Amino acid sequence: MSETIAAQINALRRMKVLELRRKYREVFGEDTRSGNKDWLWKRIAWRIQEMEYGGLSDRAKHRAAQLANEADIRMRVPKDIFAERLKTIDSSLRHGTTGSMSRDGRIPPSGTIINRIYRGKTYTVKVVDGGFEYEDAKYKSLSAIAREITGTHWNGYHFFNL
Repeated sequence: MSETIAAQINALRRMKVLELRRKYREVFGEDTRSGNKDWLWKRIAWRIQEMEYGGLSDRAKHRAAQLANEADIRMRVPKDIFAERLKTIDSSLRHGTTGSMSRDGRIPPSGTIINRIYRGKTYTVKVVDGGFEYEDAKYKSLSAIAREITGTHWNGYHFFNL
């Protein structure tokens, strides 16, 4: 990297956000909506180097396009992801029933023992109808048990790796 390019990039780091936004407009030819100083100076530095040394090679662009096509990335949530749960809720509301919602699929069947090692000690929780049993006490949620064990709030499913 030439000294002039390095000097320009070092100068970017000392600029204020307003100055960076002006410089962005100068090098890209359009305004930015971002006010993030780190993002702005990095983006401008990349553009300055690109203008001086050239952009990505055709081979690199082709490979990036291949990787993008091969990526199994979901861009939108499927429309029917909550359809089953909504049907159950809708049915219970329509028929005036309560407590008919299906059991959370993350919870193992009743009678299952869940073990978690935390800070060198093994903690055992038993799944029972309507909740969980830990040290001869019944809890409605795993989060409550995780709070009991750690002293801080945890997502119970996350704490017990479910």
